Amino acid sequence: MSSVKDEMTRIIQEQPDDSSFDEILRELALARMIDRGLKDSEVGRTISDDEMKRQMNQWRRSKTTATVRIKRILEKSR
Repeated sequence: MSSVKDEMTRIIQEQPDDSSFDEILRELALARMIDRGLKDSEVGRTISDDEMKRQMNQWRRSKTTATVRIKRILEKSR
């Protein structure tokens, strides 16, 4: 098993030479999220598709509500 440092170095080395700092950070973050997701799956920490849809819909509604609030605040400040 490779060390965390080795794995990070491998991911960085695989990026194109003209990659930006932010692009490399995104790749590292993505690799970390995938690793966490696979470990969660291995130990049974999963939810059903229906539950995921419910959570996503709830998130969308709360995001829409927050966006409306921000727009109202910005309109008042003009």
